[in-house]
Amino acid sequence: MAVWIQAQQLQGDALHQMQSLYGQHFPIEVRHYLSQWIESQLWDAIDLENPQEEFKAKRLLDSLIQELQNKAEHQVGEDGFLLKIKLGHYANQLKSTYDRCPLELVRCIKHILYTEQRLIREATNSSSPVGGMMDSMSQKYQQINQAFEELRLLTQDTENDLRKLQHNQEYFIIQYQESLRIQAQLSSLATLPPSDRQLREPALLSKRATVEAWLTREANTLQKYRLDLAEKHQKTLQLLRKQQTIILDDELIQWKRRQQLAGNGGPPEGGLDILQSWCEKLAETIWQNRQQIRRAEHLRQQLPIPGPIEELLNELNSTITDIISALVTSTFIIEKQPPQVLKTQTKFAATVRLLVGGKLNVHMNPPQVKATIISEQQAKALLKNENTRNESSGEILNNNCVMEYHQTTGTLSAHFRNMSLKRIKRSDRRGAESVTEEKFTILFESQFSVGSNELVFQVKTLSLPVVVIVHGSQDNNATATVLWDNAFAEAGRVPFLVPDKVLWPQLCEAINMKYKAEVQSNKGLSEENLVFLAQKAFSSSSNNPDDYRSMTMTWSQFNRESLPGRNFTFWQWFDGVMELTKKHLKPHWNDGAILGFVNKQQAQDMLMSKPNGTFLLRFSDSEIGGITIAWRMVWNLMPYTTKDFSIRSLADRISDLNHLLFLYPDRPKDEVFAKYYTPPLSKAVDVFPARAFPLIPPFLFCLPTLPSLPSTCLADPVLDGDGDFDLDDTMDVARHVEELLRRPVESQWGGQQS
Repeated sequence: MAVWIQAQQLQGDALHQMQSLYGQHFPIEVRHYLSQWIESQLWDAIDLENPQEEFKAKRLLDSLIQELQNKAEHQVGEDGFLLKIKLGHYANQLKSTYDRCPLELVRCIKHILYTEQRLIREATNSSSPVGGMMDSMSQKYQQINQAFEELRLLTQDTENDLRKLQHNQEYFIIQYQESLRIQAQLSSLATLPPSDRQLREPALLSKRATVEAWLTREANTLQKYRLDLAEKHQKTLQLLRKQQTIILDDELIQWKRRQQLAGNGGPPEGGLDILQSWCEKLAETIWQNRQQIRRAEHLRQQLPIPGPIEELLNELNSTITDIISALVTSTFIIEKQPPQVLKTQTKFAATVRLLVGGKLNVHMNPPQVKATIISEQQAKALLKNENTRNESSGEILNNNCVMEYHQTTGTLSAHFRNMSLKRIKRSDRRGAESVTEEKFTILFESQFSVGSNELVFQVKTLSLPVVVIVHGSQDNNATATVLWDNAFAEAGRVPFLVPDKVLWPQLCEAINMKYKAEVQSNKGLSEENLVFLAQKAFSSSSNNPDDYRSMTMTWSQFNRESLPGRNFTFWQWFDGVMELTKKHLKPHWNDGAILGFVNKQQAQDMLMSKPNGTFLLRFSDSEIGGITIAWRMVWNLMPYTTKDFSIRSLADRISDLNHLLFLYPDRPKDEVFAKYYTPPLSKAVDVFPARAFPLIPPFLFCLPTLPSLPSTCLADPVLDGDGDFDLDDTMDVARHVEELLRRPVESQWGGQQS
């Protein structure tokens, strides 16, 4: 639940404290109307103590003002006019207040959000899942930031030790040179007369002994300093590895998983600003320690002292190189994935980003990124470091792009805007596998150097699996492959293995996520809807949800084998429902006007006890992407499809049928649908002229009790598999029914009572 929704439920003193957060500096109306936008921004990614972060704050301020202006422009009506003026005023007010100090806006909003969350936690005694999640997230971020602070202190400590070591070594070398000078003086005494030599030699010998003793002691001290410094670097590198593992193997992997689920309609994966800031801190700390280790190695070479330090420094240098290599290769990521259903000869886009590019100055010599499409087998070989000899499985046009550095955001990325898959080379398929089950991936690769060509990196990253199609008719089956992969892929898998069967509740979660995203609705599938789907999937009659919790559904049941008595699969039927709802029925679904997932027998049972003229809307069992009207007496219309609704909307069709009076259970139809009726002035004078009838899908019913219809109505040859009328064989009946249903209700039903 959003924070603002919970904040509005506060009471008493907590509510008063929440209200006191707002004023002219930040009006509560702005918080209310932009609540979703405000809570989706990464305010914590901005360091308020860093003046260089001001450009990020300015960007957020500009976006906030733009969102307010957009919200104002969409206000209509008398109340909307006043709100439009007020929101416009607030936009100008906020710009005037924070334009010169945008970091203060960030500080203000961070304080508001933190206080709201605290008040909510206190009000619920931290018992709500959201409060717990926020606590957990805050605690995790705090631990990461604390680790960075510890790394900073350790790095500063080793820097100080290194300078001390360098200073002591320089003094040691000076004293060593002094010992050499004394030795030279002693050697020169041989040329002097014995009396002079005896006079000067004792003092020089004493001085040499003193210096050599000091050098011996100091050499041991220097060796100890070196070993202590190496041990401190070992400790730093251990903490660096741990921190990097948390950021790359936990946080970044979770972001990639969210990105994958977003492909199924899950919540957006979120921005990369926080991750990039962490990765940049890692890069900076790693590079500082690497330079320190190199300086320590230089000091060792400058003054070799026998001991284990050489081996230790080699080990440290190897470790730090491994750490930075892992960081660079892991942070070469796909920010915007290519479409996972990829049609040949169609333009598509993708964005690749290097999270540490700006910090390592990679942009000083901008690298080029190349995109190639490869097969599942080639992806497996690539991850095993097997030589694929630059093989590809197709040809992509416009597949090279130079990475660009964006000064304002500090990001280094390559935007492929006009790629097109010219051709595809398919592999031999296995068993019953179809072309829409074959997975490919886009390989992005680049090469660049850091640190004045000290290190050269070859980086590669694979896109999420893509299914290549050549015709739009393959789209729904390809989408099924992608949905199954996105939902059930495991982290670190071999490309692109997925389980062949999953528990029914897991599949329910996946298709519900997809349904809400496709229909663009917060109203997902209810438990009753999911029971209906389970009955369809497993050919079961049980109405108990618990009966399906331990059942598994295979990929073949999902989208390879046709449903019993049908020529389409479970997914094809469900996808047809989504498409129809998305294109034509979205408002009615959101209003709760469509029961939808109800079979014919259930509809009959529900309507039997209702007055004549009561109807409900259910998705057709017999036709993909169809919806039918079932109504009291009990009749069923032939399903309407997208083609029908492109001619006339569902609301208008219901309006035309005078005998449809109440939407189940008892809502007057005009109360539900009137706001969607086409205005009278734009309606045709005669909606159903006889000559135009074949062009407008007719309203066909099974009418077992209607005496005025011809006897042919009940003849078996004109019924389809569901007991509905077949259009081609019953055109005359259809015209008769259409005329009947357009008669005034009073003349037809005046003497009947329910």
